[in-house]
Amino acid sequence: MQSPPINADEISLEVSNIWKIFGDRASEAFKAIAEKQLSKAEVLEQYQAVVGVADVSFSVRKGEIFCIMGLSGSGKSTLVRHFNRLLEPTAGKIIVNGTDVMSLRNEQLQQFRNQHISMVFQNFGLLPHRSVIDNVAMPLEIRKMNKNERLRRAAHMLKTVELEAWGNKFAHELSGGMQQRVGLARALAANPEVLLMDEPFSALDPLIRRQLQDEFIKLAAKMKKTTIFITHDLDEAVRIGDRIAIMRDGRLVQLGTAEDIVMNPVDDYVADFVAGISRLKIVKAHTIMKDMDAYVHSGGATIGDNAPRIDKNASLKQLIELAIDSETPTIVEEEGQQIGVITRADILQTVIEGAETA
Repeated sequence: MQSPPINADEISLEVSNIWKIFGDRASEAFKAIAEKQLSKAEVLEQYQAVVGVADVSFSVRKGEIFCIMGLSGSGKSTLVRHFNRLLEPTAGKIIVNGTDVMSLRNEQLQQFRNQHISMVFQNFGLLPHRSVIDNVAMPLEIRKMNKNERLRRAAHMLKTVELEAWGNKFAHELSGGMQQRVGLARALAANPEVLLMDEPFSALDPLIRRQLQDEFIKLAAKMKKTTIFITHDLDEAVRIGDRIAIMRDGRLVQLGTAEDIVMNPVDDYVADFVAGISRLKIVKAHTIMKDMDAYVHSGGATIGDNAPRIDKNASLKQLIELAIDSETPTIVEEEGQQIGVITRADILQTVIEGAETA
């Protein structure tokens, strides 16, 4: 099952044919790629240029958490730095809520960054000589907001990330997880339309990392910010992202929901990437069900009135639990209407396929 197309009025970020080539001969290299279809290795050999991002296009819905992931060197962090033009693309187009980012001049770009798009980095980036609340208020100070109002907003954001008692402390007095929450509060204080997060939790201990993931999921549901979340961790992408884009060698190789990618990897690279992911909470009933009419016509067992019923978005884990108690095929429903059927064999086959790739 593929993700449905995005309507134009739902789009927050649109990226079209983005290229980034590093090197003094980047323009020559880009022209040669278009004319001769050179590989990344050939570009490096012939032009001493490095292809960081290669012809990437996608759209992100308003309020969506869109994860971009890949191994080190895949181009994910390079790509995200184009959205606020920390890096200038060699070619391509970037539209953020109707604004053509590539058309902005220096002063307009500074204003755009300050008012419409915020970024959270892996290394926190807190100023050591400022208190926590002053760090959070800094984007509002740049806007020349009066002190009382910016401190009020900063205090509200610290409360949102559950650090209201730490406003007068300094960064070195906080743990790594707390510092990252301050960085998130600072990004949100400016009330941006788009939030860019570049591996924000990757430097943290696993337990703290998971706690912050949970907190971010709750915060994202409350604030509904369009978020581009960069990670090299598929488990993190699956937990956080509405959709996931997987990159390799600067190219986007697959885009979809976690379920799309786990059930239908486009190539061996993606299949290897998702091999260790448990299907129990990812795979949904609608993905493995058979059409009701097709099931009946194929001579399937009679389904009685007392057959178990489950929603189309129920997880594989829920289906297994249901199958333990009943040998009868399970009816899949959508808004009270029967849309499919799942047998024990269907469930076992899905589990076995997942185990074989692990």
